[in-house]
Amino acid sequence: MPKKRSGGGLSATQQAAKFLGVSVLSGAVLAGIALPAVGALGLAAKGSVESFDELPTNLKTPPLSQRTTILDAGGGKIATVYSRDRTVVDFKDISPHLQKAIVAIEDSRFYEHGAVDLKGVLRAMNRNAQSGGVSEGASTLTQQYVKNVFVEEAGDDPTKVAQATQQTIGRKIRELKFAIQVEEELGKKKILENYLNITYFGQQAYGVEAAAQRYFSKPAKDLNLQESALIAGLVQSPSRYDPVNDETEATKRRNIVLARMAQVGDISQEQAAEASDTPLGLKVSKPKNGCITAVDGAGFFCDYVRQVFLNDPAFGKTSEERAKVWNRGGLTIRTTLDSQAQKALQESVKNHVNKSDEVATAASVVQPGTGKILAMGQSRPYGFGKNETQINLSVDQGMGGGAGYQPGSTFKPIVAAAALEGGMPATKTYASPYQMDYPAPVQACEGKTWNESGVPVENENESEVGPYDMKEATAKSVNTYYIEMISEIGICPVTELAKKMGVERADGNKMLQAPSIALGTQEMSPLTMANGYAAFASRGMYCTPVAIESISQRVGEKSKSLPVPKSTCSRAMSEKTADTINTLLRGVVEDGTGTEAGLGSRPSAGKTGTTDFRYAAWFVGYTPNLAGAVWVGDPEHKRQMVDISIGGTWHSKVFGGQVPGPIWRDMMSGALNGKDAPEFNLVNIPDRKKPDEDKGRDRGDDDRDDNRDSGRNNDAGGFIGGLVGGGNGGTETNGGTGTNGGAEPNPTISIPEGFFQGPGNGPGGRR
Repeated sequence: MPKKRSGGGLSATQQAAKFLGVSVLSGAVLAGIALPAVGALGLAAKGSVESFDELPTNLKTPPLSQRTTILDAGGGKIATVYSRDRTVVDFKDISPHLQKAIVAIEDSRFYEHGAVDLKGVLRAMNRNAQSGGVSEGASTLTQQYVKNVFVEEAGDDPTKVAQATQQTIGRKIRELKFAIQVEEELGKKKILENYLNITYFGQQAYGVEAAAQRYFSKPAKDLNLQESALIAGLVQSPSRYDPVNDETEATKRRNIVLARMAQVGDISQEQAAEASDTPLGLKVSKPKNGCITAVDGAGFFCDYVRQVFLNDPAFGKTSEERAKVWNRGGLTIRTTLDSQAQKALQESVKNHVNKSDEVATAASVVQPGTGKILAMGQSRPYGFGKNETQINLSVDQGMGGGAGYQPGSTFKPIVAAAALEGGMPATKTYASPYQMDYPAPVQACEGKTWNESGVPVENENESEVGPYDMKEATAKSVNTYYIEMISEIGICPVTELAKKMGVERADGNKMLQAPSIALGTQEMSPLTMANGYAAFASRGMYCTPVAIESISQRVGEKSKSLPVPKSTCSRAMSEKTADTINTLLRGVVEDGTGTEAGLGSRPSAGKTGTTDFRYAAWFVGYTPNLAGAVWVGDPEHKRQMVDISIGGTWHSKVFGGQVPGPIWRDMMSGALNGKDAPEFNLVNIPDRKKPDEDKGRDRGDDDRDDNRDSGRNNDAGGFIGGLVGGGNGGTETNGGTGTNGGAEPNPTISIPEGFFQGPGNGPGGRR
């Protein structure tokens, strides 16, 4: 007598022979039930033993997609994200009631048959023939499990999902052969465990653990009889029997499961009746998926982590491979986010800018010398509602941000650093008139020159008339001083140093070769500016930004570590240059345009910035152990910050030191509370000897990054967006091509035809 395997099923060979030896029955199984219109003999006409044997027998079971948990640097949970909400549990962690309920309602002879239930097939054939359709199926739990494996492998690709579930003879044959293999290799207990972990139970819940949490807010091991019956009943149609949306239908279905359990002897009739009279007792937990659930306003940082994962080759050679790993989930990602810094950032933003204001603010904090991103946030929350957005205003376009914003005079220290690197003394003096034309020609990269004549630039106030040295010009943010400086040293040293500091355009394009870059006309993101200034704080060492510390991935019952990208540090400038810039920028917060951003007794340095027509205002600053950038403006680059209410305070004109400065001060004070207060390595920069006529000159407004809002400044001759000019004689042929940067990837602005062909080196961002 042939041996039977444990559980009462025939061996794989016996099942295959029996199945394929009777073509009429085969046709009934695969055509008469699955596809009634084909007819009972469909498979006999099209199939054969040989074609069945040629099918692969190795079912490649993909790791089940699960939740991914994102943690801060201290191990606190930031958010849970998932393609499919699933937590895989062991068989012992599933209620015995639920195990029995699933078997009773889906495949009551599960422990008696093999991969195919021939009695079930005959019963289904008879009932379907009587009904004239498909009123009953004959798939075993094992076959259902195999189908779910195909669906899981298809992921979120709708085409692949359709292929995995299509009702064809070919798919049924393939499903059956894999079911035979699974029965042979896994055994009943493991098949049931896998089935309960892979199946969809509605309400975004995959697997019994997620279902138990969703409907009853408890683990699967603690489900009682009636709760188990309800969940088991959902498998047939999760939407039809959804207890959240249709309690009546869900109750009927639950009671059918209880009756079936009594019928097969799993429970008594009395137990079934008592459970049927019990209310559903739902305790629903809403799905908590995605960065929208992040704590302390860290939704945008959460999304940045996702962008890093999907873009970095460390997590897969192709974008498809990386997306597959991310969607599969089961990851525990420990990030660089510092909870203290994040809370301080969000509290400061909330106190200074309302989410309903006409303008927004975004800020980022990084650690000098490591590139670690410690905090990231903005005034408009992560979401889909009014005054909410999913655009990360702190980062570059390629990482989920917009096209960036002109940084204004916060770019001037980079010009000064390039000059110092080239040997210019920190005592350098320029005439620095109130108003002048851009000098021409100016040397650019690759032997090209910028050569536009008659393009004016001016300082914020008429009282700002030189001569000035580097210290005073930086503290007062004198535009004409820095234009004279870049005209002398050339454009290329500035753009090359900026690249070494990681300061590049937010839209991914190359920095334009025009002297107006000295006034911050190239659109940048707050994270870029914060990390660039961190190179000053770390005495000239630039470290690429990094958001992920470690990743562990659960595969089956085991966990493994994934390699993560590390920050790469390199020397951007000499220590002497960095120390000199630190000395200059200390003067900005002590006695310059950034006094409102000062941190009291704690050493700090920074620079204000305000762009043309006050579309954006900045403060970028640092201490030796922390660097941060704050931007305020209209993400769509439409609202000028003149006669405007921000955070409930009215401003006739917004300056970088006036609005972003206090946000930066409060953010950094909170982030640094209780931390060491190291000193800068300062250098001695002698004061310029001033003639008597210079004495008593007024320091002017607290921020001088903006030209006067005169009619001439609004002229289209090159001022919108700090428009940059082109060259002549075939050396730099592009006309002014500056853009109106903003948070939207495709900001909508109307520019006259041919506008970019003329001279266009407007004053751009100012201090």
